[in-house]
Amino acid sequence: MLETEPDLSVFSQIDFTNGAVAAVSGGSDSTALLLLLKDHLDRTAPATKLLAVTIDHGLRPGSAAEAQAVARLCAGRGVAHRILVWSGRKPSTGLPAAAREARYRLLAEAAQAEGIGLILTGHTADDQAETVLMRHARGNGAREERRGLAGMAPATLYDWRIWIARPLLGTRRAALREFLRRANVGWAEDPTNEDEAFERPRIRAALADGNGAQRVEDAVALAARAAVEREQLGHRAAALIRGFASSPADGLIRLDPGFATAGDEPAAVYALRILLATVGGVAFLPDQVRSEALLNRLRTPPFCATLSRTVVDARRAGIFLRRETRNLPPAAPAVDNALWDGRRRITLGDEPGAFLIAPLGAARAAKLAIAEDGTPPSLVRAALAAEPVLWRSSEHLGESVSLAQDRPVLPRMAVCAVVAPFARFLPSFDLAPAGTVAALIGAPLLPATPFRGHTAGYSWAKA
Repeated sequence: MLETEPDLSVFSQIDFTNGAVAAVSGGSDSTALLLLLKDHLDRTAPATKLLAVTIDHGLRPGSAAEAQAVARLCAGRGVAHRILVWSGRKPSTGLPAAAREARYRLLAEAAQAEGIGLILTGHTADDQAETVLMRHARGNGAREERRGLAGMAPATLYDWRIWIARPLLGTRRAALREFLRRANVGWAEDPTNEDEAFERPRIRAALADGNGAQRVEDAVALAARAAVEREQLGHRAAALIRGFASSPADGLIRLDPGFATAGDEPAAVYALRILLATVGGVAFLPDQVRSEALLNRLRTPPFCATLSRTVVDARRAGIFLRRETRNLPPAAPAVDNALWDGRRRITLGDEPGAFLIAPLGAARAAKLAIAEDGTPPSLVRAALAAEPVLWRSSEHLGESVSLAQDRPVLPRMAVCAVVAPFARFLPSFDLAPAGTVAALIGAPLLPATPFRGHTAGYSWAKA
């Protein structure tokens, strides 16, 4: 059953040792989150650093006044508050997605500035139901749709560094509004929530009929079941990667031939999709049906194909994955903390001078040492040719960038591998495969989850 009263116990499962940022728009859900969280911390850990952040997207005339109303509420209750404005031009299409990206970026910047690694949002059971129904309506295939039906994760790792937790996913919006009425606290109503030109308000309107409560219950229950299935699939995929995958050279992954015949096809397809996206530097997993066909074809090598910018070369020696050499980024000025080709994070530190970053190229790759484990030298050279190298003026800063050991090119400079499909948003459902792939390619370790005695999976959230 969904909570008809706000449940403070959900906060007791979160570790607030390093503080928290509460995302507060001024609407009912986030306002209730702030008050409930403040009450919990006052009773259990009054010294905890708490910062409320309001993002003014600048999309409506009244947004600045709403942000100021939140500031007054926070001032009256002794909560530090900050207003951040999404400035610059707004896209003419895809506005909700762009606003979401800007919102999380600004929230993460505020958290990082305070040394806080946790953001809390006020997403409710109603939001979860809407998300599930939206994804169900978009579903293009039963297997792929099932993963999406897990809905919003109770926690998501943003940019591989800051956790976003959603402790109210098991609570109805009506319960939060009743709580605010009893506390004599008002909230702002965003008119865009009623604008049926957008998908979510259309779904919200459809849930407002007499059978809406049951449909919300059913959708949230479906999300809980799908989340468990997704976590289980992720653990099985991670086991296959640990058992069959290795990285004989930077940018090259080898799968033992037994991977294609391991017997757990759903897990093998999921593992293959994650590896393809990671090697290719693609933010989205490749198509489910095409990946299934590829796995089937890998059972009868030799075979070579390209999917998600990744060359898949199946030989008797193994199945090798590397970034294709087409459409690599041209030489360009290196930018600190930039994501190069979707695959590598560039850290320049405070080194003086201007740097260029470019693919190593086939000629220079041919001069490098070859792996000594029997990997075909041509594959090693092809993989290294697509790896980045840094230059200063006309000086080559290094013949190779050792990503597996995260070796800096110069002091305070580094080029780190990233798990591309999870680099920006990593739902807690997918921690097992993401962490396993990170270890495989030498990416930074996942930060600890903010939950006491739990994984970041769905089990801690009421459904």
